[in-house]
Amino acid sequence: MTDKSKDNLRQAALDYHKYPKPGKLEIRATKPMANGRDLARAYSPGVAEACIEIKDDASTARDYTARGNLVGVVTNGSAVLGLGNIGALASKPVMEGKAVLFKKFANIDCFDIELNEPDPYKLAEIVCSLEPTFGAINLEDIKAPDCFIVEKICRERMNIPVFHDDQHGTAIVVGAAATNALYVAGKNFEDVKVVSTGGGAAGIACLNMLLKLGVKRENVFLCDLQGLVYNGRELDMTPQKAEYAQGSEPRTLSDVIEGADLFLGLSGPGVLKPEMVAKMSDRPIIFALANPTPEILPDEARAVKPDAIIATGRSDYPNQVNNVLCFPFIFRGALDVGATEINDDMQIACVEGIAALARQTTSAEAAAAYQGEKLAFGEDYLIPKPFDPRLMGVVASSVAKAAMETGVAERPREDMAEYKKSLDGSVFKSALLMRPVFEAARTVTRRIVFSEGEDERVLRAAQAIIEETTDSPILIGRPEVIETRCERAGLKIRPRIDFEVVNPENDPRYYDYWTTYHTLMARRGVTPDLAKAIMRTNTTAIGAVMVQRGEADSLICGTFGQFLWHLKYVNEILGREGRHPVGALSMMILEDGPLFVADTQCHPEPTPEQIAETVVGCARHVRRFGLNPNVALCSHSQFGNLDTASGRNMRAALEILDSQPRDFCYEGEMHIDAAFDVALRERIFPDSRMTGPANTLVFANTDAASGVRNILKMKGGGLEVGPILMGMQNKAHIVTPSITPRGLLNMSAIAGTPVAHYS
Repeated sequence: MTDKSKDNLRQAALDYHKYPKPGKLEIRATKPMANGRDLARAYSPGVAEACIEIKDDASTARDYTARGNLVGVVTNGSAVLGLGNIGALASKPVMEGKAVLFKKFANIDCFDIELNEPDPYKLAEIVCSLEPTFGAINLEDIKAPDCFIVEKICRERMNIPVFHDDQHGTAIVVGAAATNALYVAGKNFEDVKVVSTGGGAAGIACLNMLLKLGVKRENVFLCDLQGLVYNGRELDMTPQKAEYAQGSEPRTLSDVIEGADLFLGLSGPGVLKPEMVAKMSDRPIIFALANPTPEILPDEARAVKPDAIIATGRSDYPNQVNNVLCFPFIFRGALDVGATEINDDMQIACVEGIAALARQTTSAEAAAAYQGEKLAFGEDYLIPKPFDPRLMGVVASSVAKAAMETGVAERPREDMAEYKKSLDGSVFKSALLMRPVFEAARTVTRRIVFSEGEDERVLRAAQAIIEETTDSPILIGRPEVIETRCERAGLKIRPRIDFEVVNPENDPRYYDYWTTYHTLMARRGVTPDLAKAIMRTNTTAIGAVMVQRGEADSLICGTFGQFLWHLKYVNEILGREGRHPVGALSMMILEDGPLFVADTQCHPEPTPEQIAETVVGCARHVRRFGLNPNVALCSHSQFGNLDTASGRNMRAALEILDSQPRDFCYEGEMHIDAAFDVALRERIFPDSRMTGPANTLVFANTDAASGVRNILKMKGGGLEVGPILMGMQNKAHIVTPSITPRGLLNMSAIAGTPVAHYS
């Protein structure tokens, strides 16, 4: 990196911390504070009731305060990252960062606490006094051996989890990486020789973890700046180092590295030389974890041992050993079952969960966050990436289960499967709302054809469909391209083995397809030659013909191209037997719940009849998600106050809807604010039939509907499920180019539910 690049990076980092507001944290109220009544409940006199309840039963503090989801990140700044003893104040940006990671990855609230106290016994006393405030304590960046003293005292005296992440977090991730590295190398914990450099907190904790996983103590050789730790050595010794003493004679790292299977470095740059690597066993495992410069660079190690399996602490090399894979989720599981400690079984459960996740197919979300990297299990992918959203469900539930099994959970969960679903639902915003749809889809097996079968998002969705549902994906595309892209993406599925493929360039059904299409379109100007060309080049038309012929139950298309272009072919081929496009419905998942928006795609300027039909279709589909429809007909006119085209159309649509009995609530025409603000609506139109805020907005044109949808998605943090193509009896759905693999999985569940389930 050039000096200019370093300066630019430094300034960018400083600006990140300074603007638009200094620091990385703020405190927000979780309850309303808008009037005197709120104040009376939040503070005097109402707050006294919560105080009395907690005084009578201490366990209710979790019910009436934030304590049950609050972690204290505590340090004295004596061993900060690679900066050393920089003091408590200078460590604050790191502790704020730790708190942000807790919130980002596990939705755990944190206070960072920096203490000017170098004495470990006094520091432990202060931490113990904080127990009433927190549900757990994360000790951070305290030098060795002081950290051992502080943690031991706090664990003995406190009845909440106390976890020194520099020790145990590093050890857990190293344990997971070692588990998989040995698997790849074909070796066992019981047989390997381990050589370690660095006798600090993290190094000792990692060795302790390796012993718990099966490494034999007599096979561990610990070195530090003074060389091998041996019996009788006096210089720079601690009781923790002495546990790993080997022999009674001084030796160097070069002396003991001979035949080593695993090198574990938590020391400093350049400690492990290439000539030392050459002495290691075949297929050696090298964990060079010093930051920012490791004990040996991967290229240097592979120059002498090409088959070496290597991990570092850096993000620019494969296999970054990063504590964020562990600490948010081990605390999540511990807090959720009211664990009084984080014991060995919980830590090993964390190791096993992380290791097992890496051996599964990579999640689409992780692949999107790390574009360009091959995330397939093997020597360059031993542990998951931090942005793999499955970590929450897998690791936290494993930890919670271990806490319950070892008797340290004060609030055990009765249904662990349901608990894991709730964890997944907290990460995948659509999971909870999509649950009834997935459950309905599992009652049958349907064949879903994807017209853009070569798209990586479709391939990832197909993998998920095979793993998580009873449906069968069919992909349209060239088999050799699909297979290459599956392999490149680290997917296990293969064409014509795990799923059916339709090859537009060479498929035995080609004659049947073009003749079917020609029969359908002969009186619409389509000649045999044109039908042949379309069935070679237009994958949307091919998929629609498959559905029409009964070879697939539903089509999903639209990952590229314009919605109305796809709709033209879908409607021409499948718009029969009462089927026709009614409208496109998008479910936007927002912080305060779902909001349905229509028609976002189909009818640029719908007629009153089309608007009324859209409203009825929306109500039917909203019920699919277990919700009661509350539909607002939105326009620039509000209850007749403007004589505009949109207002007239909405009023006419309302008359059509009123002409027959309806079993759902609808009202209009109105502004969006009136749809949500009950008090405003009552003031403007006291006789409104609508109660409560609307959960469905139907607009007078697609410009308004699509605009609201995109604003909610891009600026409101909304996640879209859809668009759902109403009126086609679930025979086809047209997505948009911005859809994600999980969005495609959601759409496949919608397509996989027979119409009888929600009509």
